[in-house]
Amino acid sequence: MAERGWTAYRLAKESGLSESTLANIFKRNTVPSIATLEAVCSAFGISLAQFFAESEMVELTPELKELFDHWVSLSPEQKQAALQMLRAMNTK
Repeated sequence: MAERGWTAYRLAKESGLSESTLANIFKRNTVPSIATLEAVCSAFGISLAQFFAESEMVELTPELKELFDHWVSLSPEQKQAALQMLRAMNTK
């Protein structure tokens, strides 16, 4: 929450959970249910898989999402050509 500048109140509103439920999780170390975790993840705009990922998450900007949407439709040859072009642009 702190990374996003959110209060417990905002997370409660965004997730549809009660503030007391969140207080139990954060202050009393209560283990949340899967449904509760899903609600929190939904509020933050992430999946459960992203929540449990060990590496630092990268938030997709609209530009990155568009780039990814185009990327998945490319052939392997087109992907290689795009990577070569990006590498060339980064060396300048």
